[in-house]
Amino acid sequence: MTLKVGMLTSGGDCQGLNSAMRGVGKRLFENDPQTEVYGFLDGYAGLMQSNYRVMKPSDFSGILTLGGTILGTSRQVFKTMNDPLYPNRSDGPTKLEGMIRTYKDLNLDGLVILGGNGTHKTANLLSENGLNVITLPKTIDNDLWGTDITFGFQSAVNIATEVIDGIHSTASSHGRVFIIEVMGHNVGWMTLHAGIAGGADVILIPEIPYDPLAVAAAVNKRAREHKRFSIIAVAEGAKTKEEAKMSKKEYAEKIGNLPFLSVAYRLASILDKLTVQEVRCTVPGHFQRGGSPCAYDRVLTTALGVAAADWVIQKKFGVMVGMVNNEIVGIPLKDVAGKVKSVPTNHPLIQSARNIGIYFGDEDLENG
Repeated sequence: MTLKVGMLTSGGDCQGLNSAMRGVGKRLFENDPQTEVYGFLDGYAGLMQSNYRVMKPSDFSGILTLGGTILGTSRQVFKTMNDPLYPNRSDGPTKLEGMIRTYKDLNLDGLVILGGNGTHKTANLLSENGLNVITLPKTIDNDLWGTDITFGFQSAVNIATEVIDGIHSTASSHGRVFIIEVMGHNVGWMTLHAGIAGGADVILIPEIPYDPLAVAAAVNKRAREHKRFSIIAVAEGAKTKEEAKMSKKEYAEKIGNLPFLSVAYRLASILDKLTVQEVRCTVPGHFQRGGSPCAYDRVLTTALGVAAADWVIQKKFGVMVGMVNNEIVGIPLKDVAGKVKSVPTNHPLIQSARNIGIYFGDEDLENG
């Protein structure tokens, strides 16, 4: 019997979405050229409103190196899934009901969803409501529970590393302290990897709340040792020790009253008063998740996409296709949804970094 498979990309875009869909599509059509693939436009919004296009084998050619997503994407907040799909129609379906209706109207055999944390909450909800769902782990943050690696992560790390590499020459020329803000949401995987790869002198991640005085002490110590410049890689979600003790509401109120929303500029405003060198900031922002996937992500997404297609063919649903110890495994969606994979504070990379003199802002340098 000919398979009918839906596919969508949800949440923030990143490198590797198209190459992952390519792996899925090519494998499905290789198995059966008559397979029907429905690409829902703009993520869950397309599934809710039955907005899709029937995809042909040619749609999956020439997209291996293409950034972004050919289907488009959007963010749909999980807690709104039981809200009305059409706000001005109280008798209409909820967003969840709209998605279920589209799935059933098309008589789909399975739905392949590419996304990150928020996406997986909704994917699990759909699975719990009887839909045949398989997901692929997409996020530059690398914070999805159950898989060692997510696609988009290595490509984004490469870009962040190139930024840090480039800053070295201008920092050295002017004898400055440079703060580079790295994406990663509320985890430090990207900053840790890019910071080490780029030769940062200080790495600040959310999992290790920092003391601005300790950061200043590290910078000043380097200056006393005749180090001409210092590079600080700071995660966008990094917090001071004081901020880490605050409730979400207290923290939001504090940040809302500051002139800078960016953690890099907030830190710079403090270091300006505590260090003798000029302090500058670089915030590459969304540039980190744009452009072509790196070679690693092209290989990873191909392998994961093919596995997802094979599991659709084998009717193995309710799982995320992940990578554990270099082997492709299925992680139950109920185990993934709502969980975040943070950097363990005893992670070997952190210890390796400390052992070569990289600071994390939690050191006591008064006597050091």
